[in-house]
Amino acid sequence: MITSSSNSQIKNLIKLQKQSKVRNELKVFVCEGKKMFEEVASQQRNQIKKVYLAESYYHQYTKQNPEYLKGLDFEVLSDQVMKEASETITPQGILAIVKQPIYTLKDMTSGDSIRLLLLEDIRDPGNLGTMVRTAEGVGMTGIVLSKDSVDMFNPKVIRSTMGAIFRVPFFYAEDFYACLNQIKNEEIAIYAAHLQGAVWYDKVSYQGKSAILIGNEANGLSDKATSLSTQRIKIPMEGNVESLNAAIAAAVLMYESYRQIRNH
Repeated sequence: MITSSSNSQIKNLIKLQKQSKVRNELKVFVCEGKKMFEEVASQQRNQIKKVYLAESYYHQYTKQNPEYLKGLDFEVLSDQVMKEASETITPQGILAIVKQPIYTLKDMTSGDSIRLLLLEDIRDPGNLGTMVRTAEGVGMTGIVLSKDSVDMFNPKVIRSTMGAIFRVPFFYAEDFYACLNQIKNEEIAIYAAHLQGAVWYDKVSYQGKSAILIGNEANGLSDKATSLSTQRIKIPMEGNVESLNAAIAAAVLMYESYRQIRNH
């Protein structure tokens, strides 16, 4: 049992929680909590590199789930060390180091039924996690992000996805604008959420190959990204509200696309 936070494994674990550079160098991330661990253990067990359990949780958990740790490399930590290694205020008692999934743009743009979410400089972890979760709920085929967007493997993003991160393909574009051009060349219509939208969002057809383009929380879409879209769209609003939260706007648009496909 590890009883000191100065242990090299714990130091590494804390770095993985806090530093995207370390996560990307090692090509792993940390998933935390019972639900997230069981998601990855049941679906992508071979991607788990190491499991850490708090001492108090270990006995209770293995009694209830004797098969879940079978064949996995794991360590038991004192409750205090688990608290120090955890990113949550009240740790559930289980962490796992997991290999990062790797997707390409081609993975998301093959086939006839293509519905993408395109994100330019999304910075808030909660917003990104919510978008990933919603994207799974409506059956989006993938998410493309600009390289300056928040790290998908940020612990707050991971928690916000509620497991959807294990099922929704995503890709960080080194050159986001070149990527938008490539998507258009694949005959995928790009609908840009914009305050100066030319048409209401529910007046366009998302059937066939389509993509929804969402911009930065504070600044919206850049002029360059907007210029590469097929059509600007706008969500109608009453009162003095100028814009919606980025994750809410994305959800409204994704669900309209889903509604059209379901009713087709």
